[in-house]
Amino acid sequence: MIETTEHDDIAVLRMDHGPVNALDLELLTALPRVLDQVADARAVVLTGIGRSFSAGVDLKRIADGGAEYVAEFLPALSVAALALFEHRRPVVGAVNGHALAGGCVLAAACDLRLMSGGTVGLTELAAGVPFPTVPLEIMRHAVGPAAERLVLAAHRLDPAQAVEIGLVHETVAPDALLPTALDRAVHLAAAPPEVYALAKSQLRRPARERIDVGTPLDEEEVLRIWSAPALHAKLRDYLDSLAT
Repeated sequence: MIETTEHDDIAVLRMDHGPVNALDLELLTALPRVLDQVADARAVVLTGIGRSFSAGVDLKRIADGGAEYVAEFLPALSVAALALFEHRRPVVGAVNGHALAGGCVLAAACDLRLMSGGTVGLTELAAGVPFPTVPLEIMRHAVGPAAERLVLAAHRLDPAQAVEIGLVHETVAPDALLPTALDRAVHLAAAPPEVYALAKSQLRRPARERIDVGTPLDEEEVLRIWSAPALHAKLRDYLDSLAT
C-alpha cells in the first residue's frame, strides 16, 4: 500500500494502491503510521506508483459505505494530511502524475513540490462534497489567495499552471523526478533537524491556529453533507458520468 525504501537516509514513500492511488480508509490510516516509522530519516520523499500521484478520494467507497464509513473516513483524511503537513523533517512531494482533490491536498502538505506530468487541482465541489477544515487550511497555506479559485472553480491545472500559483515549485522530466526529489531533500536536510523543525512549525502556526478554530465550527456540517444518502446517489451518478 505504501512502499518504503531508503536512499542515504532519505525515506522514499511510494503510494501503491490500485490503479490511481485513490484515498480510502486503509491508505489514509497507513500514511501516519509509516511517517512515524521513518521519523528519524533525514528527510522524506512522497511519490506514487503508476500514472497518478493520487487521483483523490475513493468516491465509490464513500457511496457504497454510507454514513458509517464516512464517519471513519473523514477523521482519517484529516489525520493523514496533518501528519504529513506537520512532519518534523523535510518532506518533498514528487508528483509523478495526476494529483486531484485529496491527492492535491497531500501534495500541498509537502514542504517542496516537484511535478513531472498529469494535472493537479481540487475537484471536490465538482463532485458535490465540501472540504473538511484540515485539507482546506493546508491548501490556504500552500497557495494563499489562489486557494479560493482552486476550491470554488474546481480547476485542474497542468504543471506549468501549477507553478504559476506556487502549488508546484518545479517541473521535472519523468525520468529525473525521483533523483531531483532526492537531491532537493538532501539540500533541505542540511539544516540542523531541530532548527528545521522549529522553522517549519513557525511557518505553519497560522494554519494550525485556523484548524483549531475551524474544526469545531465546520466539521459537524461537513460530516452531515458527506453522510447524506442523497449525496451518495449523486456520487454514483458522477462516477457513471466519468465512465462514459
